[in-house]
Amino acid sequence: MNAPDRPTTSDPLLQPFQLAHLTLRNRIMSTSHAIGFGEDGMPAGRYQRYHEAKAQGGIGLTMFGGSTNVSRDSANTFGQLSASDDRVIPFFQEFADRIHKHGAALMCQLTHLGGRSQWRGDNWLPTVSPSRFREPLHRGFTKEMQAEDIDRVIADFGQAARRCYEGGLDGCELHITGHLIGQFWSPATNRRTDAFGGSLENRARFGLMALEEIRRVVPQPFVVGVRMVVGEGDNGEMPDEDYIAMAELLERSGFIDFFNFGYGRIDTEVGLARYMPGMALGLAPQLRPVANFRKNVGLPVFHAARINDLATARYAVGEGHVDLIGMTRAHIADPHIARKVSEGAEETIRPCVGATYCSWHGSCIHNPAIGREDVLPHVIGKADKAKRVTVVGAGPGGLEAARICAERGHEVTLFEAAPKAGGQVLLAAKLDLRRDLIGIVDWRVSELERLGVGVHYNVYADETHIAETQPDTVIIATGGVPDRLEDIPGAELGTPLWEALEAAAPPEGDVIFYDGTGTAAGLNGAHTLAAAGANLTYVTPDSTAGAEVSYIERPLQMRAFYNSGARLCPDLTLRAVTRQDNRLCLSFENSYSGEAVEMSCDTLIYEHGTLPVDGLYLDLAGLSRNRGLPDLAALTSAQPQPETTGDGYALYRIGDAVSSRDIHAAILDAARLCTRL
Repeated sequence: MNAPDRPTTSDPLLQPFQLAHLTLRNRIMSTSHAIGFGEDGMPAGRYQRYHEAKAQGGIGLTMFGGSTNVSRDSANTFGQLSASDDRVIPFFQEFADRIHKHGAALMCQLTHLGGRSQWRGDNWLPTVSPSRFREPLHRGFTKEMQAEDIDRVIADFGQAARRCYEGGLDGCELHITGHLIGQFWSPATNRRTDAFGGSLENRARFGLMALEEIRRVVPQPFVVGVRMVVGEGDNGEMPDEDYIAMAELLERSGFIDFFNFGYGRIDTEVGLARYMPGMALGLAPQLRPVANFRKNVGLPVFHAARINDLATARYAVGEGHVDLIGMTRAHIADPHIARKVSEGAEETIRPCVGATYCSWHGSCIHNPAIGREDVLPHVIGKADKAKRVTVVGAGPGGLEAARICAERGHEVTLFEAAPKAGGQVLLAAKLDLRRDLIGIVDWRVSELERLGVGVHYNVYADETHIAETQPDTVIIATGGVPDRLEDIPGAELGTPLWEALEAAAPPEGDVIFYDGTGTAAGLNGAHTLAAAGANLTYVTPDSTAGAEVSYIERPLQMRAFYNSGARLCPDLTLRAVTRQDNRLCLSFENSYSGEAVEMSCDTLIYEHGTLPVDGLYLDLAGLSRNRGLPDLAALTSAQPQPETTGDGYALYRIGDAVSSRDIHAAILDAARLCTRL
């Protein structure tokens, strides 16, 4: 595939790149990942539309199918695709046509998970590996592969690659790290004494045979590469020198066209959290070891690991540390990065804040169109007729409503009671390991400035303020206030987390932090206060801290929790609070045994979600022509709300002004309501 003609530019990210026979139009790529949009293991419409948005947005190469299985005993345990039979070929063909028509290239990642799987997966088959072991994350014991198993899986790799080729894809990569090929590489999981174990050359044999089979089965031209790490860290058992030797063996084989390098291990919770870094780690945490390693190889090098911003991406490519830079989660936040760069509109790129919401929920924390491309566009169109829209509340939901309505060409008035925008995000960004959340607010404030929407700060909007704007539509985004546990006797003696975060100093004496929700706010709030000096005990009715926190965020948050000196008491539900001799006495009930447990402290801090600030909404509902209620069918499909008869305006409320939810829910409410308003 040839890249289309383009104006010349000195930007290193926009330079074309020759990868084997393939000409890529720029150096920006999205690496393979398990987004969870497959249907019965196939990349059907939703999956394709998700990647098509990146192609429309100007990306050079998008890779898909994080852990696409080549064999039936590589189980679907986290929403992977399957290329284990010819059923996938028509899906690949449709997919390739979608991407190629926009000028981008498309590749698939192939793998056999080996012991990084579960026998309870889709086919309920025993998991296999070079030698019997149990991976800590997936927890299944494996069967040691017999010679016939090895032959079968090698043939499966070849046939899966053939399906990619016949499906019109431009290439594939084999995933090595922690998967079956990597399990053959590592002496920790390969204790064989035959031709596939022992020496480094023997441990490399299985992967090389799989690549050789691909080259035997698949005609040229077809790009083939590997995704591997350049070192493990975290007490890995395979030394860095062995990774250098393995890369040299792969390059000398002549079977591959590129390396896709990372750093770390994925078989433990902490290892995976570091391998797929979120905002708990700095930007580009793996770039240095990758840049150092590339001196040992001559083939093109790709890399992706929290490359969220263009400055870092330009540095990585411009300095020759990599040839293609993966901005995978950045493209989940904004799939039109390359187009905006080429058009000189970088400042409008929606930033990835590293919340890892995409890993947990399959959508960006503040781009609700991801995974919903069939109903929500990434580029907002103009309305046929401009309206006057009044928004009350400049938290994330209100800011998004105002932004989209302004993009639609409506006349927008935005009221905010506080002296600055952000709502609860301003508090969330005070938490350790969550400070980058402020990017959600900063981008929207910048966009409103670009669109000419002024925010009326320090205004407690009432009926008079609303009436003066003569609105056609009113959107209430007034958020919530802390739920003060009014059902628990004596809870008024405690302090909500919000107030504790706003205090000038951490509380003195013994602190009990009661987290009744299990969200990131509670877990981060606890270790933020403890790290600041509070002598803190964390109590929760759940069986663990941060029960609702994503598997990428939680390990590093728990590490920070234990490093802060906080103590954990799970399985306890708060029932009552009393004061005795200047101390608070707390009565808990064990969630399983029903046993009463008594504790005492100087200060009780709690997190229990929010209650809606809905007074203004309730005052206005009777004045509105729709009684303040949306049509749910139209809302969930992001279609225009039905026209209602009568005088007055249409009234809606969004986000925590409705009920206690999260940032994504508030922004999704706004997008569904306003995209076709």
